[in-house]
Amino acid sequence: MPQCVQVRNTHELYYLRTQKAQQKMERSEKRLKERLRVCVATCNRADYSKLAPIMFGIKSHPEIFDLEVVVLGSHLIDDYGNTFRMIEQDEFDIGSKLHTIVRGEDEAAMVESVGLALVKLPDVLQRLAPDILLVHGDRFDALALATAAALMNIRILHLEGGEVSGTIDDSIRHAISKLAHYHAVCTRSAERHLISMCEDHSHILLAGCPSYDKLLSAHQRDDYTDIIKSWLGDDVKEQDYIVALQHPVTTDIKNSIKIYELMLDALISFNKRTLVLFPNIDAGSKEMVRVMRRKGIEQHPNFRAVKHVPFDQFIQLVAHAGCMIGNSSCGVREAGAFGTPVINLGTRQTGRETGENVLHVRDADTHNKIYHALELQFGKRYPCSKIYGDGNAVQRILKFMQSIDLSEPLQKKFCFPPVKECISQDIDHILETQSALAVDLGGTNLRVAIVSMKGKVVKKYVQLNPKTFEERIELILTMCKQAMADAVHLNCRILGVGVSTGGRVNPQDGIVLHSTKLINEWSSVDIRTPLSSALHLPVWVDNDGNCAALAERKFGHGKGMENFVTIITGTGIGGGIIQHNELIHGSTFCAAELGHIVVSLEGPECMCGSHGCIEAYSSGLALQREAKRLHDEDLLLVEGMTVNNKEQVNAIHLINAAHLGNSKAESVLHTAGTALGLGIVNILHMINPSLVILSGVLAAHYENPVRQVISQRALLSAQGTKVMVSELEDPALLGAASMVLDYTTRRTY
Repeated sequence: MPQCVQVRNTHELYYLRTQKAQQKMERSEKRLKERLRVCVATCNRADYSKLAPIMFGIKSHPEIFDLEVVVLGSHLIDDYGNTFRMIEQDEFDIGSKLHTIVRGEDEAAMVESVGLALVKLPDVLQRLAPDILLVHGDRFDALALATAAALMNIRILHLEGGEVSGTIDDSIRHAISKLAHYHAVCTRSAERHLISMCEDHSHILLAGCPSYDKLLSAHQRDDYTDIIKSWLGDDVKEQDYIVALQHPVTTDIKNSIKIYELMLDALISFNKRTLVLFPNIDAGSKEMVRVMRRKGIEQHPNFRAVKHVPFDQFIQLVAHAGCMIGNSSCGVREAGAFGTPVINLGTRQTGRETGENVLHVRDADTHNKIYHALELQFGKRYPCSKIYGDGNAVQRILKFMQSIDLSEPLQKKFCFPPVKECISQDIDHILETQSALAVDLGGTNLRVAIVSMKGKVVKKYVQLNPKTFEERIELILTMCKQAMADAVHLNCRILGVGVSTGGRVNPQDGIVLHSTKLINEWSSVDIRTPLSSALHLPVWVDNDGNCAALAERKFGHGKGMENFVTIITGTGIGGGIIQHNELIHGSTFCAAELGHIVVSLEGPECMCGSHGCIEAYSSGLALQREAKRLHDEDLLLVEGMTVNNKEQVNAIHLINAAHLGNSKAESVLHTAGTALGLGIVNILHMINPSLVILSGVLAAHYENPVRQVISQRALLSAQGTKVMVSELEDPALLGAASMVLDYTTRRTY
């Protein structure tokens, strides 16, 4: 009898599960028929620039979403430009306008404004009854929105939570995050911060910044010169003006006003045309405007003071400025997408992730400090940074909103410590592989690959390497753009581009100083700038030997090794040196030119012009030269070997002949192996690595000869050095990718 009860319970359990699954399916089908009611509330010009791309995305899918727009805060104040008009110009229907600002521009006025918003919002939210309320950022108006929605049981999606800036904004931002049910963040660090704050992993979307969707597509407008002239004058040229935007710091108003005054003094002394935007409505803004007027900025011939610039025009002004200065988040976020130099003043953005285009003057207590910063930054250009987005944020956010199950309980759940490993959750629309674009410039082929964080070559592209500079750059861009398009479908997030090339390279500036003879027209060439500008990605460049060492350090035998050397044995001989976990470049970037270690005073001529280099004995070209010599003397072929008349004699024929017992070929290979071994002995005696890795097509043939020479010629203390053959198939591509992955994952998503 108990067994029958057990069977019956099992059947009942199966029935209940089936019924529950059916109900869930019915709810999903019902959701597809019903439109999702989304309310977007915008408080000021800054948050509208982030919300507008999402609003356009929602509006373009009327069959899925029902959009309601609520406008409040400084949008409705004349002194701040009546910026609600730009929302109307974008053809959005504003459902409600709430005058919530209590004037005074001091701490008390901010508190009273929050209270006034809380009085007015309940009626609006009750009338609209949205399924989801979108709230952005860290403004006091947004805190009122989140508080009202949370108390009225409305689901909140918070944009750009989890970030750190260093002012009262942090407290407000984190308070909104605790009230919000769902989060769309811009960076991996922000995601980790929310996880540390006990937010539910599955409710966090790593999307990127929505404004980047517009930035990266609207960077090069044909009419940007007209926009510059309309705001700054007909005589102003691209990159010959400054954009200044400084806001008060509400926790240190007195000091922020002092910094503002010093900034204006420095700009007057610097004597460049400057567009000054009025500060926001925070406490202290009124005093800052007084400082500006006291210095006559609005009448000064070098200055244009404005309350508001439409975002699409502001993008162009920032993109083509010689410099941006102030403490606006735009400087540390959006400006990086264009490589525009930025001077960040004071503490308002302390803690923000920034690109290399930002120079911080946190203790901006003198005119000279700020003036010197202007001298350092003005007119420079930096690689484009995509720390805050890759142009696909909106589509991720829309998909995320569609996945929200409105039948789930509204009460938030917090995930208290221990915190899980900080990785994206297994949700289809956010599970993406962090990847790099790797470019290998060989003497014959040009290769591009999408490489994942684990060293997997997801997809590879190969073309013949063109002979001229222009054709080569054009082909690289074409192949990279194709790879970036494919990456979206392959669920890969491209973090940057790494380039491996022959010759001497300045990796700091991304310039090939001298190329090998195998790659023509490739000297004193700036690779980084054209690639970064066209692809809107950071770009790293290094020598192929160094890249092979980096590949071994991240993916190969060098992983976990503090000191090792990689030797490339291919068409030429090259390599890279890792010392104390760092790649050695040398004072003029010619460290690790291991192929040009001289092992004989009377040896054959090398391609570098010297005699007796390792490369002149052991490279593929050297072996080919000897193979042709033996063939011309009828000393190469032995029984079992044939060479077609049309076939070019090469190193492989020499190796095959040696394996078949050709004593002359064996002698050549013995000499080549001995020369390489002697060079490696010299390396052991100079830098004393714990490991030597042989890489390239000839590596396996040289392993035993090199070990033998070390045992015979090296000092006793160096004879125990390990010699291993690389197991990596594409060290140049993997090394190029590792430059991107090792650097960007320290500070980006």
